[in-house]
Amino acid sequence: MKKTFAILLPPALILISILVVALLAMNRPSPPEREATTAAMLVEVIEAEASDGHFNVNAQGTVKPRTETTIVAEVAGRVVEVSESFSAGGFFRAGEVLAEIDPSDYEAALLQARAEMASAEAQLADERARSEQARKDWERMHGSERQPSDLVLRLPQLAGAEAAVQAAEAAVMRAERNLERTRIRLPYDGLVRVRDIDLGQYVSAGTSLGQAFAVDVAEIRLPLSDQDLAFLDLPRPGRFDTYFTPVTLTGSVGGQRGHWTGRVVRTEGVVDENTRLSYAVVQVDDPYGLLGNLQPLPLQMGTFVQAEVRGRSAEGLIELPRSALREGDTLFMADENDRLEIRNVQVVRATAHRVYLHNDIQTGERVITTAIPVPLPGMLLQTRSADGPEPELRVLPAGDLAAMREEDS
Repeated sequence: MKKTFAILLPPALILISILVVALLAMNRPSPPEREATTAAMLVEVIEAEASDGHFNVNAQGTVKPRTETTIVAEVAGRVVEVSESFSAGGFFRAGEVLAEIDPSDYEAALLQARAEMASAEAQLADERARSEQARKDWERMHGSERQPSDLVLRLPQLAGAEAAVQAAEAAVMRAERNLERTRIRLPYDGLVRVRDIDLGQYVSAGTSLGQAFAVDVAEIRLPLSDQDLAFLDLPRPGRFDTYFTPVTLTGSVGGQRGHWTGRVVRTEGVVDENTRLSYAVVQVDDPYGLLGNLQPLPLQMGTFVQAEVRGRSAEGLIELPRSALREGDTLFMADENDRLEIRNVQVVRATAHRVYLHNDIQTGERVITTAIPVPLPGMLLQTRSADGPEPELRVLPAGDLAAMREEDS
């Protein structure tokens, strides 16, 4: 009996334990149920705004002088004077003597020419007196009925004397001009780029003395594509309009960022065969600020500048940042219920920074600027202004989300 009890006791205990555990599991209280939640995606939005009225076309170019001169000696001689202004970077006024070639030989030539002219004028006066006396003698001897011949009146000798006077006058003019050419001047206010001579150097006619350029106006050639030209009002080739398209120039000079204003004054009227680009010419008055037009920063020749050309009117179009435009000319929009809407738009013009759209959206509608990896129309959004404070993250219960979807459907 005891042996049988010892054999049956362990299985009985195991069975009783199982029954107790099962009973406890059946009678335990159920945990509180929680509703599933869905988090709204946080995105930045901007309000669509109408364009400020004009397209802007961007280009670039290098600043160059409108007038540049290679100074060449017109007469030979030794350089006897060099102005302090005649050095690289020197500023000079119109008519200022930059250098002088020894004028002594040319002064002597002028004196000789004037003496020869005086002699020719005396000879001419003598011939005129002889001709007049010959006429009087003829009239006394033959009366006024018969006309004397040219030889009698010494007309050939008189013509020769007149020609000699004219030749002497030309020689005087030539000598005066050569003497004037010993003084090196330029007809404009400018800066010296290079000086090739020095004091005491002998130069011959045709020797390069240096280079200089005018500082009244600087020019920039802007390359423009055919698409750019479609949004600009520019002067037609060969014409100068009374209205000049304004241009804003930006560049770096001496490590400082500068801004200048200019105007498009002409187009070259030629399409480059290699690049298929056309060129418009921009002018900037007094780029160095040396002639009374104060410049915060001198616009030096050779500076590479970015140009923003004011184009045609863009009224009636919506202007947005370029980053707001998505692939396939679409926009991510936030509707009145903070749901994602993917809308196709008509792009009129797109630049590196701005995009102009037709009337596919209205002013005040919210455009999403945040990238959405997997955009699903109707997905819940949490919006905040791109320049406003970040809102608290909104979480909606799944039941509320389902109800909102049913309302929308």
